[in-house]
Order: sequence, then structure tokens, then C-alpha cells
Amino acid sequence: MSAIVQLADAMGSPMGVPAQSGAGEAPAPGASPAHRIAYEDLREWIARAEALGEIRHVKGASWQEDIGMAAELVQHDENAPCVLFDEVPGCREGERVLTNFFGGRRKNMTLGFPLEYSKLELSQAFLDSYMRELKPIPHQWVESGPILENVLTGADIDITRFPVPLWHEGDGGRYVGTGSYNITRDPEENWINVGTYRVMIHDARTLGFYMSPGKHGRIHRDKYQARGEPMPVVVVAGGDPLQFLVACSEMPYGVCELDIAGGLRGKAVKVVKGRVTGLPIPANAEIAIEGWVQPGKRRLEGPFGEWTGYYGSDVREEPVLDIAAIYHRDDPILLGCPPQRPPEEQARYRAITRSALIRKYVLQAGVPDVTAVWAHEVGGSRLLLGVSIRQRYPGHSKQAGHVAAMCHAGAYAGKYVIVVDDDVDVSNLEDLVWAMCTRSDPASSIDIIRNTWSTPLDPRIPPEEKDKGNNTNSRAIIDACRPFHWRERFPRVNMPSPEVARRAMEKFGYLLKPAAAG
Repeated sequence: MSAIVQLADAMGSPMGVPAQSGAGEAPAPGASPAHRIAYEDLREWIARAEALGEIRHVKGASWQEDIGMAAELVQHDENAPCVLFDEVPGCREGERVLTNFFGGRRKNMTLGFPLEYSKLELSQAFLDSYMRELKPIPHQWVESGPILENVLTGADIDITRFPVPLWHEGDGGRYVGTGSYNITRDPEENWINVGTYRVMIHDARTLGFYMSPGKHGRIHRDKYQARGEPMPVVVVAGGDPLQFLVACSEMPYGVCELDIAGGLRGKAVKVVKGRVTGLPIPANAEIAIEGWVQPGKRRLEGPFGEWTGYYGSDVREEPVLDIAAIYHRDDPILLGCPPQRPPEEQARYRAITRSALIRKYVLQAGVPDVTAVWAHEVGGSRLLLGVSIRQRYPGHSKQAGHVAAMCHAGAYAGKYVIVVDDDVDVSNLEDLVWAMCTRSDPASSIDIIRNTWSTPLDPRIPPEEKDKGNNTNSRAIIDACRPFHWRERFPRVNMPSPEVARRAMEKFGYLLKPAAAG
């Protein structure tokens, strides 16, 4: 039986899912949500996902084709299992690849909240419990950890020995950095940044990595280039899923994401000192790559299938990371999170965290009564934002839309912001588009902002503009609220009241279930 058939059979089988240990019961409305992150590293996370019945094991899948095909298959289904690939042909025994970690009920477990929460409730709980008031806990230096079980230097360095897949058939190479994060230090201000950037294997001892302009890691790299100095870098390719999610999120400038992860967990992240660069490396990570980016040294990187669903950045010269050391645990696990055409896994986890961050930033800007924000998965959690408000004054809806479009978490590569009244579920794409179609007027409800922060990954930016480095786009702010001055005269919605809807479900809900076979 082929590896793909094994996986298809596993996906079709029923999943017995026991209750989550330590998750607690869903709180009553208005209560503070119970939350506890009950894992310390990727291996403990796998054990918890196993207990939920949401991991499938596939043996014998090739890195050349099978793993990438399987990842594409499962990542588009939010209820598909996480997959752990073992016994990869041509690779050492015990070396594994994990993909599709953020889905099902395990996404709630990953963030430490009750399994019953909807995605909007999960995002709200993430904001209320963690992000509304950031309380970082500084990382803690330790002498040793599992990551030092194997240290490869000199002639032993060979990144191609690991089961790094070719994720998409059109990719220009194998990408070890998809579910990874890069650790860098600002050469002038000395703060540590942890960010996610794609990392391509050139050969056994060199990597290429793409950083989009404006990202904190790119700012660090540009500073080193301007000073003519090599940049120290650590790439963690198999770490704690919580740390990965933090690294994927737009955190404040100058704040170390290791410390934010510590604050979320309630205790310091333990790190060892890189033997070459001195950078912190999480002590319980699976695989870490340490090295230097020499100023002016470049090689062709890409193409790579990106989160927009296109090969947006094609092939270009990008800086090279010369590997000085590889650290890994015994039987290391590579965390793979390759982008696919949305909606898919990356869009799912970014929607949870980015929606919470945008709502936080809009409220911090002084915009009142923002009842919900959702960064829609179909737009890669960037291109389409829904914002609901309880209207308080003329111009309130436009204010909320413009701030959401331009705050740090919403500004990068956005396209459309739709502002609606609080009777609309912004996480429901059909509800959001219905409100836009019925409560907005194309000639008077749309504001356009030009020359905004985007990325070469945007397929709509003309090639000649990309060639000039003009990676900007425009934004549409769509006011789909009832017009403030005559909102009381706006036609009533043709839907039952909440009380009637509740009674209908109680009395006739059985009609929504499949009929029993005769």
C-alpha cells in the first residue's frame, strides 16, 4: 500500500477523540476562559495530539514527492489530522517530518484553551488572556538541553541529510524553513528578534532565505549589510509550536518573541548559547542551524509556492547563510508548514492570532466598541479583514476601517477591509459578504488608500514596479454598516429573533441530521 493511500485511508477512518487533559470545561458567557498550555516542546505536543486522536502516522513516504503531495491534501481541510512521516527512504532511522499541526481540536490545545471554543471564541480568548496586556518573561540561559545531543561542525555539516521535502512540484529546491523561525540580533540596539522566513537548501553547507521588506528580521539584515558586517543567524526547524505561532505574529518592535512565548506559558523559555554566534537557541528544540550571512554574498533563491497561492516572487538573488553548526536531538522531528493556496493551514493559525492582534491595536488607537475582527482565511489571513463595531457616532465605521488597515498587524499586504455592524458574524464569510452587498453603496462607501506596504509576493504588483523595488499596493476600506444618520430607518433583517431561532432548533433541529437508512 502506498504512503498516500495509507494517508487517505486514515483520513477516512473515524477519529476517536478523548477529552483534553487539563483543558477544563468551557466557561459560561462573560467568564474568564480557563487556559493552560500543557506541553513544553514539540514531542509533548505530539503526545497531546495523539491523545486527541488527531495524528496519523505514515511510513515510507518519499521526501522527493510523497510528503509534499500529502501535505497539500490535508492542509486544505481544517478537520484533517496532523501527519507524522517516518521511515523516509534514504534518510536515517528515526528522523521524521510533522505537518498540518494547526487544525481540528488540536489548535485549541496548542493555544491552551477549551476544545469546544469556535475559532472566533479562540481568537477572542487569545486576546483577552494573553495579548491584551503583554507580560514578557525574559528567556533563561542554561548550560545544556536536548538540542545539544548532537552537534555537527566542520566536515560533518550536511543539511541535506535530513528528510527535508520538496513541498510543491514547482519549487526551485527543498525548503527546510517552512515551520521554522529565525533568531537574529539588532547590531545597533542589541535586541533579539524571532521571525518566520522561508529557508531554502542550496547545498550541504549553505542556505538561502527570503525576508520581505519591512519585517523585523529584514531590518536587522539591512543594518548588517549597511555596516559591511556578517549577520549571525539561528534557524530553528522543529521547535515548540507555541513559539512558532508567536514568531509568525506581528509583535512590537524591540520585543523578543522568546520572552513573549515565556509570558504566554507563564515561565521562561530555556535557551542555550550558540557555540558560534552566541545567539539563544531553545534548549528543547528539535533542529537548529547556526551560521553567518556575509555582506554581498548572494545566490539565486526560489521559486517557492507562497501563501497567496502563487509563485509570487519568482527567482531572485538573495543573501546566503553559511552553516557553521547544526544541532539536533536524537531522532529529530522537522516541523513542516508549507504555504498552499488559501484557505489552508497557515491561513488558519494566522487568522486566530492576527485577528486578536488587529483588534488589540485598533482598540489601543482609541477606537471604541470594536466587537470583533476576523482576518479571513480565504485571503491568507491578510488580504481580507472583517471588522464589526457597535456604531456610536458619525465616522466611527470609517475610523475603525482605516486604523485596521494601517495598524502593524493589518498593514502588511492587505487589500480589503469591510466594516459591518455588530449583528454580523465577521468570521462567517457569507455573512460578511451579505452585509457588504446590502449595506454598502459602491459610489459612496469605498475609500481607497494608495502606496501602502505590501510584498513582492503580491501577484498583482506589475513586474516593472517590482523591478524598481516599488512593492506597494492599495487598500479598499468598505463601509458596510447601516448609514449612521438613518440607521433606525434601515430595513429590518429578514431573520428570526434569537429566541425564535433557539426554539426552532430545539423543535426541528433533527431535520438537519442525515435521515436514517430505510
